Amino acid sequence: QVQLVESGGGLVEAGGSLRLSCAASELTFSNYHMGWFRQAPGKEREFVAAITWVDDNTYYADSVEGRFTISRDDAKNMVYLQMHSLEPEDTAIYYCAARSPTATQWGDYWGQGTQVTVCS
Repeated sequence: QVQLVESGGGLVEAGGSLRLSCAASELTFSNYHMGWFRQAPGKEREFVAAITWVDDNTYYADSVEGRFTISRDDAKNMVYLQMHSLEPEDTAIYYCAARSPTATQWGDYWGQGTQVTVCS
């Protein structure tokens, strides 16, 4: 059974940094695009960042461009989200996701999420 397990969330002051990790199991990890999404209280889940398979192209939401960096280690079946200059608006549950290159939208696999809280 495929599992995506996030870690690294927590409470941080505005301007601080956090690094989220996502460990994948029972998945041919290198064959999937990997992404991070987040959901704030009362809001819909939104795209944060993604990294493609094979060529590691990266994509970011405008709201995090220049502050967040997504990376992957296919040998370890891990994907990371380095977050800098955090703002209270970044407070949300952050989810790791995997998407087959042939899929038209995200949803093949999701993690359970990790809470990030940024206090001002």
